[in-house]
Amino acid sequence: MSDSAPFTPSPIGGHTIELRDLTVRFGSTVAVDSISTTMRAGAIVGLLGRNGAGKSTLMRTLAAHRRPSSGTVRIAGEDPYEHAQLMADLCLVRHDGDFNLDVSVADSIAIAAALRPRWDAAVLERLLDRFQLRSDRTKVGALSLGQRAALAVSIGIATGSPVTMFDEPHLGLDAPSRYAFYDELLATYMAAPRTIIVSTHLIDEMAALFEDVIIIDHGALLLHEPADELRARGIELTGPAAAVDALTAGMSVLSSRTLGPTRSAVVLDRLDADMRARATAAGIALGPIPLQDLFVALTSEEAVR
Repeated sequence: MSDSAPFTPSPIGGHTIELRDLTVRFGSTVAVDSISTTMRAGAIVGLLGRNGAGKSTLMRTLAAHRRPSSGTVRIAGEDPYEHAQLMADLCLVRHDGDFNLDVSVADSIAIAAALRPRWDAAVLERLLDRFQLRSDRTKVGALSLGQRAALAVSIGIATGSPVTMFDEPHLGLDAPSRYAFYDELLATYMAAPRTIIVSTHLIDEMAALFEDVIIIDHGALLLHEPADELRARGIELTGPAAAVDALTAGMSVLSSRTLGPTRSAVVLDRLDADMRARATAAGIALGPIPLQDLFVALTSEEAVR
């Protein structure tokens, strides 16, 4: 338990998360590499990264499941590790729910409810109905992978935890169930805002939910900014190769492709009115980049760092 002043929950919904030089090592492997950033309270954050980028390790550290190797985590100003009151406000949901497969669905729900002071039984019942699940003596191990995933996200949403994290929640969920999850997550967030962090590879499906985006690559922070600002900076320029090269000189070019005399370049930069006018005059077409395509360009081996 922290020796600081008594812990006070955030009055605005959710908790602020501050990371300073956060590093997590497994032997000689650096899974999280000196990350410093602040996640604002009450935002839905998309945590993106390729396989092995360190997303799961970062989320487990935020959930106080492990201690950092170095650096600090502060949630609502407190170190969450072995901080009993604050840990009750943190919920990490993996697609399989980390359930004991020999425990019944009803008992699994009862255990979660007993550990979460903001538990909403009405929300849980609505979610069980939507996912066609029953709170009964059926053992969790008897459920299909999709049913266990649906139970896990239902419990995660129903906790009402000020910091709720979902690590690849879509695994095992079919398309209708995934969209039901997105709908319910947004509905409960609008009713009672909290800090939500979602790690996913289905970026196109979830992009509309994200208010902030964090991208990590090889354990290091690549960027953290509002989703709308990131989308506004991602632009594809397509036109005569020489004209595209001239216009993008000095810009952050993430990738480019050439087909005959035509070049397409993806940039992460802002084009002012003068540059847009020059592009039009040079026969260069400008187009937005979907968040998923921007992520691919940013984390490709060819991306300019």
